[in-house]
Amino acid sequence: MREVDYYELLGLRPEASAAEIKAAYRGLAKVMHPDTGGTAGTFRLLQQAYATLSDPSLRAGYDRVEHPPARTVTTSPARQAPVRQSPARQSPARQARQSRRAAREFGEDPEFSPGSPRIDTDAVGWWDQPGIAERVRHAEPGGPGHSPLVASLAGVVLLVLPLLFRAGFSVPLLVVWLLVAAATAALIQRLSRRHLDAVRVGRSFTAEFGTRREFGTPGTERDQLAERLTADLLSRYLTRLPGAMVFHGLAWPGSVFADIDHAVLCGKRLVLVESKLWLPGDYTTDEDGGFRRNGRQFRGGGTRLAESLTAYEDFLPDVDVCAALVVYPSRAGEVTTAGDAVIPPMTPQRFIEEIGGWLAEDPSTVDVGTARKVRDQVVGG
Repeated sequence: MREVDYYELLGLRPEASAAEIKAAYRGLAKVMHPDTGGTAGTFRLLQQAYATLSDPSLRAGYDRVEHPPARTVTTSPARQAPVRQSPARQSPARQARQSRRAAREFGEDPEFSPGSPRIDTDAVGWWDQPGIAERVRHAEPGGPGHSPLVASLAGVVLLVLPLLFRAGFSVPLLVVWLLVAAATAALIQRLSRRHLDAVRVGRSFTAEFGTRREFGTPGTERDQLAERLTADLLSRYLTRLPGAMVFHGLAWPGSVFADIDHAVLCGKRLVLVESKLWLPGDYTTDEDGGFRRNGRQFRGGGTRLAESLTAYEDFLPDVDVCAALVVYPSRAGEVTTAGDAVIPPMTPQRFIEEIGGWLAEDPSTVDVGTARKVRDQVVGG
């Protein structure tokens, strides 16, 4: 695929002066900024083009690679060909058309949609594992777990066995048996009370959360298509886990903005997710946490997941939190990902296989306290 030509993106000739480059950038920035109808991807390309061409050393290196001397025409000032009109003097409508043409030809295509992801569930190891069909268990901190049940059964066995075999008792043995019987009765009463408490918790949870599995709304703007694609991905596949709850648009603790695209909670495990539309290619992560595309440093986008991960690890210290970046192609082509990093870029298929498998370790538990805290961070309720 042909890479973007920075001069063509700015609407300039390779001989443009520094002043013309600056004026072209200012003019295009007004119409290509996401707040004025542009796309985030195209605006990043514009910023990258200006950063390169406005720096003399970077521009010289760029010209040597992309515009070798054979393509450069040097004439005297009196015979120099007229320079195309600076985009800063063009009409906004013409500038917008120019930016859209540049995006379609060289970078992200604002008119391209990768479509809703379809996952090969035959390759998803956890998809049909036992336990996926279990009933949801609503757990609160300090719940009884399974040990009281085991102790109760053991006590019942001790209580019933002598009756079954009609064994004779000496006085000391009878005293021990009566003590065991009393302890068993007390344990059964305690378990009954806890069972009733669990029923109460389940009913209270249903009254508070209803039967909903998803909370919040993904972004609706044109440049938030990736969020909507991931929202569909989570709804279609991760809700197969009975205890999974999906959240869209989460704020950091103390923030009022949607700092995190999505989150999925299952038991005591929480994954934070960002969604990106990036150029087709193979994405990896370097040692410093930066992204590389096709083996070269990728400057076309970043992520705030590292800050989000830290914020939620502090906010939920008893919860196992991880983060993942789901990448979709921004134009015709394929995105692939590789490597194992703290915050890895992932294709939708890889995300469902790996993150879904991680959440499926405890597929049926809803931790009520954690669910409440995460739900309360959803922007707009």
